Amino acid sequence: IAAQIALDCEPSGPGAAAMMKLLLIASAASAWSLGVPKGLPKLNNRALQSTQQRQQQVVASAPTSTTALKATEVTGGAKAEDGLMETLKTGSFFALWYLFNIGYNIYNKKALNVLPMPWTLATLQLFAGIPYVLLLWSTGARKTPKLTQDNLKTLFPVACGHLGTHIGAVISLGAGAVSFTHIVKASEPVVSAALSAVMLGAFYSPITYLTLLPIVGGVALASLKELSFTWLGFGAAMLSNVSSALRGILAKKTMGGGVGENMNETNLYAVMTIMAFAVLLPVSLLVETPKAVGAAINTAVAAGTSKKDLAILSALSGAYYYLYNEVAFLALGRVNPVTHAVGNTIKRVVIIIASVIAFNTPISRLGVIGSSIAITGTLLYSLAKNKYG
Repeated sequence: IAAQIALDCEPSGPGAAAMMKLLLIASAASAWSLGVPKGLPKLNNRALQSTQQRQQQVVASAPTSTTALKATEVTGGAKAEDGLMETLKTGSFFALWYLFNIGYNIYNKKALNVLPMPWTLATLQLFAGIPYVLLLWSTGARKTPKLTQDNLKTLFPVACGHLGTHIGAVISLGAGAVSFTHIVKASEPVVSAALSAVMLGAFYSPITYLTLLPIVGGVALASLKELSFTWLGFGAAMLSNVSSALRGILAKKTMGGGVGENMNETNLYAVMTIMAFAVLLPVSLLVETPKAVGAAINTAVAAGTSKKDLAILSALSGAYYYLYNEVAFLALGRVNPVTHAVGNTIKRVVIIIASVIAFNTPISRLGVIGSSIAITGTLLYSLAKNKYG
């Protein structure tokens, strides 16, 4: 996957292709290392349950004189085996999350460069995962969610937040550089803290609020001399931030006790994607009419991009979009909040660097300093919130 993304990027400049490959491999390695903490709190219970079952079997069948010894041996072996397998799984999920995310951002931007129709592409990207999950549900490979009409009403505002997060990001990516979009999106904790106070009455410690200052200051510095700055790109990225924060808050308010049956992380994401697609499709057809989309396709073909290439770029951006989100749910559900925060921070840094290399994006010195401050502030906020509340 890493090699294919690097080949398709066609980054300019001497050694850029080699740099891209090294970055993708390094990001996969650093992501995988996040799956090797001293403990994986959410998984130890599963391993211990398996261990206890094996131990009970040994105790029941072994002679009295050797019961304790055999039980101890089985316990130690089970812990080592289960711990290693879970670590490998978690590390693999993190590595795939990073690679799919890089792939999505690059193919999405390439598609938007030749076909500047963000509403249409966002709709296609939401649709891309639907046949995949329908196949899993119909074959029994994944349990089919069972939802009542009331459950769907509960999920609807959360799905709208999911939709706003996606469409805002796609519009921003089409209006400016990938790196700038992710710099602005690093300010999401500021929006989340403000909305949590207003809508939930949830207030954090003074230390947590202090960590928001470098985020605000960093984004302001990066925007001040950003060579690809546009108000549309900035506003759409902030819309994505607000929608993402609302999605989390609404989920807390309406889904505290869970919704429906068989609604694990991946099924919850699948249902939200289907609902978001159903809402976005008619809006997209009104904003970007079929006639306008056809004219944009003809313009792209006249400029040298074949319809086949357009279809491939759109399909790849959609596939990577769904896969990176699904793998992110799997990865982040297996680690503690600190590892989650570090993983998110590294991911944003990797995407910014990858996009700069892939598209040869010029960034001012002030932009580099500002983005570094903002991303560091985002990490500090996550750590402070986890420790101090």
